[in-house]
Amino acid sequence: MRIWIARPEPGATRTAERLVALGHEPLVAPILVVEATDAPPPRGPFDGLLVTSANALRHAAGWGHLHGVPVFAVGARTAALARQKGFVSVRTAEGNAADLAGLVVRTVSPGASLLHAAGEDRKAEPVSSLTAAGFTMTTFVAYGARPLACLPDHVAKAFDGPDALAGMLHYSRRSAATARELAEAAGYGGAFAALRHYCLSVDVAAPLAEAGIAAHFIAGQANEESLLAGLRSGF
Repeated sequence: MRIWIARPEPGATRTAERLVALGHEPLVAPILVVEATDAPPPRGPFDGLLVTSANALRHAAGWGHLHGVPVFAVGARTAALARQKGFVSVRTAEGNAADLAGLVVRTVSPGASLLHAAGEDRKAEPVSSLTAAGFTMTTFVAYGARPLACLPDHVAKAFDGPDALAGMLHYSRRSAATARELAEAAGYGGAFAALRHYCLSVDVAAPLAEAGIAAHFIAGQANEESLLAGLRSGF
């Protein structure tokens, strides 16, 4: 099956390699470009650093003064990058933002000062739950994701060509919404709706549902392994 991967790099290429191993034909065409804000991380002091996306570490410099601060990462890949960046104490929630908040509550005393490294487009969690639990939260916006102005040419050709797209992987709510908007603006709204849409979570699938597009598969857990399980199972 030919599958469109619209997530930003470097994740798109990494996912493409996994699809090839599963016997599928990936079409790598990111529609969001991740850019650093160039703002330096605040100096603190902080009792913990929360990272809900590896992009926060990848697109910000000047972490040296925080290397001794315990890091709480949303998943294993983000945790691995934190260690590569020089952080010496790293824990991972192995889940989503709510799981990360739970890990912090179990590990850190209420009233502690925490820094959340995030992107411009972010959800309320884990900051909302941790604030309610008595933690002092500071958010550092390390990066932003900019949508493309139009549908990539090779995606349009894939909609028109004999070896047409059959499916698409969706990793974020914003990416799903942007892909739908770009496809519709280019005159491929019907072809986009007809794809098999594999979504990382119910929240990611929401922009599709709002447009009357049913998700073909929604991952049981918000991670790539669970998402690709849909392909392995023949869905």
